[in-house]
Order: sequence, then structure tokens, then C-alpha cells
Amino acid sequence: MKLAPLAPLYERRGPWATAYLDTSVADEALATRRELQARETAEDLARQGADEATCRAVREALEAATHGGPGAGVAVFATGGEVVYASGLTAPPESGSLTSWAPLPHVAPLVRLLPDEPDCLVARIDRTGADLELRTADRHRPLDEVAGRDWPVHRTASADWSERHFQLSVENSWKENARTVAEGIAQAVAETGAELIVLAGDERERRTVREALPQHLAPFAVETRHGGRAAGSSEESLDAAVEEEQQRFLRRRTAEQLERFEAARQRPDGRTEAVDGVPALVEAAREHRIETLLLHPEGPDTYAEVWAGPDPDQLATRRTEVRELGEPEPFATRADDALLRSAVTTSAAVVLVPGGEPERAPQEDLAADNRTERQAGSGSEASGEVPVGGLGAVLRWATEGEHPRPEPGTGRG
Repeated sequence: MKLAPLAPLYERRGPWATAYLDTSVADEALATRRELQARETAEDLARQGADEATCRAVREALEAATHGGPGAGVAVFATGGEVVYASGLTAPPESGSLTSWAPLPHVAPLVRLLPDEPDCLVARIDRTGADLELRTADRHRPLDEVAGRDWPVHRTASADWSERHFQLSVENSWKENARTVAEGIAQAVAETGAELIVLAGDERERRTVREALPQHLAPFAVETRHGGRAAGSSEESLDAAVEEEQQRFLRRRTAEQLERFEAARQRPDGRTEAVDGVPALVEAAREHRIETLLLHPEGPDTYAEVWAGPDPDQLATRRTEVRELGEPEPFATRADDALLRSAVTTSAAVVLVPGGEPERAPQEDLAADNRTERQAGSGSEASGEVPVGGLGAVLRWATEGEHPRPEPGTGRG
């Protein structure tokens, strides 16, 4: 999940107005409906305490949003009378709209609703070279044309000695052009940061290019028979093939992170390389130890209440602890929003974990300063599918001693 664009949200103090809106429908009543939705959203934020200038900024942004296009929704984040960040969504909010007026921007739904396809380099290959294209979540951008030798590249059927010599030259031309295309692909990946390479063209040509790729790129290259440089190649079939490979890439990456999480939880030497449960995650976030945050949006731990200050490192499960960290007026906030702020500001990765409803662990009373904080916790055993409670993390470095995982009914360790 690419979180760098969210960095401006944490460069300002709140409170923040957050609005998610379904923009998937466009019909003859669009103008009226758009104005009505924008007004109702602004009024809802005002009822929650948002100032007039910020409500007006959100309303204007929603009125200007495109409806019925390739996206399915829009998210707007504003403070101090200004929209700081807005993004299109790949899926609409389940309720059609969602608003929040809170000390932190409510970015947790964005993890599920943002496009998360890996940037993909598509190479349309033939015997003389390739056309390269970069596909990101929001656009397709043509890159360079890689040109190899254009002669000789076609075989003949003759058995004559001179013809056999000519065919050997053809074979050499193919291999040389494949190396040239592979070098062009490697350079394009280095320049664009593409995570996936899709080779399109005839089987022999794409296989030869794949074999010529540098060793470090080979695991990220896949082939498809759809598309290519030849006239009449089906773009729709290529689009479908690329999308399928992107989804397969995401599933594989998620599975690898979950396997890594499970392995890190089961170290025999007593050291801890992965944690779950809000208290352990808060401690790891405060110490910048989270390398990858695993998030199941429906997990009970995601909406547990934690305490925070304006600095991302001012984070704890109790109000008094945040005061000890230097913030005299801590505020309560959702655990997922607080941990995502930490992930963004410390350049941690975030992986959305799909699957069934995570197990709800026993609750614990985290009373602080006369305030009862009921918090869903970490369970007794890892599910193997998602972190118990819906939140987990692989750590940047191991710590001595294990964070205990309580048995059901015993509370947290």
C-alpha cells in the first residue's frame, strides 16, 4: 500500500474533517443529487463540531468531484478551512457516505477503498523489439520503444547450406534483440519502480526475453499470450490479463506477509519479531519498530480507543502515559488511525489482510484518569489467516523476550 501521499495529513494539527462519498452513479439527476449530498455531508460535519470554513471547503470539494467515471467514490480530508488531500476510490463506502470530525484524519477506510494495484510495466514484444508502457492505479503511460536489429529476423524453409547459415543469423538476431529488450525493461523498472512485469507477444519471443532478464527481475515477470505489437491485438484481453496478474501479485504478497508474521511469532529462542494486540503495537509504534503493519478493516482492535498527542510518537493506551511523553492535553482516537499515522511518518509498509471476521478476544478495562477505555484485544492463538483482533505487525528488529499472548478469558498480557 503506497502511503507516502498521505504524509501532508500529518504535517498539520487537527481537528480534521473526513468525508467519504459514493460517486459511482451519474444520471439526469446528477446535478441535484451532487449538490444535496455535498450539503448533507457538510451539515453532518457541522453537527459533529466542525468549523464553518472547513465544512465549506469539504462541500465545495464534493460538489466538484467527478461522478460516474472510472472511480467509485471520493475521500476528502480538510482542516483549517482547507482541503489538504483528496483521492478517488476504487469502491464506494458501504453506507454510501461516511464523515468524521476528529483529532486525527480518519484514514483507515482509505486502506480498503484506495486502489492498491502494483505499478505494472507492460512490454509488447515482437522479433524486432518492444513497446513499453507503465500502468499505475490511475493511468496508462507509454514509455520508450526498444528497437533491436530489424534484419534478419524471419526464417526460410530451404535446406540449402546458405539458407541454414541465414537461419542461424536469424536465431542470433532474435537472441540479440531479446537481450536488448531485457535491458530496456530493466532500465524502465529502475526508473519507474514498477513491481510487476507483464510480457505480451508470441510465446517464443516473450520466453526468450524473460530468460534474458536480470536475475533479480525474473521473479516479478509474467507472460501473457494476449496483446502484442501485431496489428489487431486485443487490448481488452490484455487489460484483463494485466488486471488478473495484478490481483494475483497482491494475493501472493499478502500471503507472504502473513506467513512471515506467523513465522516471526513462533521463534523458538524467545525473541519477538512480530506482535499483535493494541498495547504491544502501540509500544512498537512509539519506538519506530514497525516494519509492516497488518490491518483487517473489520477487526475489533481497529476501533479500540488509544490516547495520543500531536506528535506521532505521543501514543499510549492510557492518558497519563501520553502526558508523561510531553503532551498535557492528550486526545482519544481510534487505534487503526493512530497506528496508520505512525506507519506513514516512519515509512512502514501497510498490508490489508482479507478474510473472515477476526476472533474477538477478551476485553480489558484500561482505566485512565477516571475514564474507562474498553478495548478489544489480542486473542490466545494466531488464526493463521489474520492477526487476532485484526491488527498485527512484523517488526524492524527483534526484541528480547516474548510479548505474552493471553489465554481466553484472562485478558491481555
